[in-house]
Amino acid sequence: MIDGVVVQPLKQMLDERGKVMHMLRASDPWYVGFGEIYFSLVYPGVVKGWHLHKRMVLNYAVPHGRIKMVLFDDREGSATRGELMELFLGPDHYALVQVPALVWNGFKGVGTEPALVANCASLPHDPDEIVRLDPFENHIPYDWALRNR
Repeated sequence: MIDGVVVQPLKQMLDERGKVMHMLRASDPWYVGFGEIYFSLVYPGVVKGWHLHKRMVLNYAVPHGRIKMVLFDDREGSATRGELMELFLGPDHYALVQVPALVWNGFKGVGTEPALVANCASLPHDPDEIVRLDPFENHIPYDWALRNR
């Protein structure tokens, strides 16, 4: 587990009409503020990453499809510096993943259908506070290829 990352299982209420999927409430203990909500669609096999935010806290959930989310802690002075964290998210593992500022993150669409990734960010988008890396050529010790365990 990377220091400061929150993984919180989320409620889904199902009945014969469909379902309601919770994500984030202002009364949650991990709530840190509201900047904007956006959705990212990722096709199977596509990698979106790496990026980090200098100030923004990210709150991800995946209500449709499936992703492999990977986090890397490269923060100076962090107790978990050098750690990788891999999570599989989707309706069958519906959880909020809160990523603190300065933690590298990315995700890959897995399965057979596009995934919809929701992010409730603590600040509005500011292109000056995001840092990006190529998903495959960088200093992060992670290989996005399929692994048969």
